[in-house]
Amino acid sequence: MEEYSIVDFFQKGGLFMYPILLVFLAGLVITVERWVQLNRTRNVNRKMWNELHPVLAKGDFEKAKSMISKDDSTISQMLGMGLARTGVVRRREDIEIAMEESMMEIIPQLEKRTPYVALLSNIATLLGLLGTIMGLIEAFTAVANANPAEKADLLSASISVAMNTTAFGLMSAIPLLLFHAKLTSTTGQIVDSLEMASVKALNSLSDFNRRHFEMKSEIPNEITEEITLEMQEETETELPKEGQQVTDLEPLVEKHSKDHGNNESDIKIQEG
Repeated sequence: MEEYSIVDFFQKGGLFMYPILLVFLAGLVITVERWVQLNRTRNVNRKMWNELHPVLAKGDFEKAKSMISKDDSTISQMLGMGLARTGVVRRREDIEIAMEESMMEIIPQLEKRTPYVALLSNIATLLGLLGTIMGLIEAFTAVANANPAEKADLLSASISVAMNTTAFGLMSAIPLLLFHAKLTSTTGQIVDSLEMASVKALNSLSDFNRRHFEMKSEIPNEITEEITLEMQEETETELPKEGQQVTDLEPLVEKHSKDHGNNESDIKIQEG
């Protein structure tokens, strides 16, 4: 009985029921395709980021480039554009601009065909209304030529049949609107995850550059400290301490005098 009611409802709706059904099926196909693709993209991105994030945190950018080159996920496309700039320049601004450029290419791919679901939902509603209007026109035309005793019954039956298209149009449009909202939400989550990954990658690069700079600055400081200590030790051994007798300077003066005399004798020998 229930199956007969549904079939009877569809048949009494008229010719406009078939276009509405086709629109609903087209929207359903797009929804399933987009849902499968977006879920696959989200899972692949999550798996790739879990493997790539520790490598970026260690500062091993060459290994990260090698991992990205072997993967075709959207997160690899975005990070690949940014890491390609690290070999030439490591300024945060340039790498960030490269990633934003890649995001401008990725977002249209994620949103592809999703707006059609909302469009088809509106079309189903409008087709239902159009079917109802056409049904009412036919109903009033038929009532005009009918017997006065049958006009009320014929008009009510015709209006009831005409409303079937509006009902079926709304029954098709409401699920499509819900599907569109879910697809839009999933797409937004993927875009947010890509932006988060780009920020974390930039922070990892900044941390690596800071550590690298600190290591370079520590080496000259160590060398300077060693030279200063050596000079202090030599000065303490050669110069008199505070309160030392002048006679204590005689060995130092004699040493420098001998060195000076030896230098003069060497010069005379060379002149001779």
